[in-house]
Amino acid sequence: MDHQQAKSYLLARPCCLLDTPFGPEVAVFKVKGRMFATLALGQDKRHYWMNLKCDPDEALALRDIFDAVVPGYHMNKKHWNTVILDGSIPTGEIQRMIDNSYALVVRSLPKRDRTMVEVLL
Repeated sequence: MDHQQAKSYLLARPCCLLDTPFGPEVAVFKVKGRMFATLALGQDKRHYWMNLKCDPDEALALRDIFDAVVPGYHMNKKHWNTVILDGSIPTGEIQRMIDNSYALVVRSLPKRDRTMVEVLL
């Protein structure tokens, strides 16, 4: 999955909005005002990096399985992973990680907002 495919997949989530509060180089994806992903060119300037929220136990497991999954860059490393989009992780697995991040954030929304989003799923 490249960064354009990732961006399209992220934006296809219901009620997803793209924001750039950290400047134009960092795309922030939010659902009802809460961040569930970021996408930016990584420090290596070769690959895009995507931060995704994750269950703490799963975050550790994914880091063990994939070399391209590391503790969240500039994020709470217990709850966030950085996925390096270098082509080493199957697209379906990245989509699953995105879906899980989105679902974690939706579950944390106030009931009114959560219900509105869940109707669209």
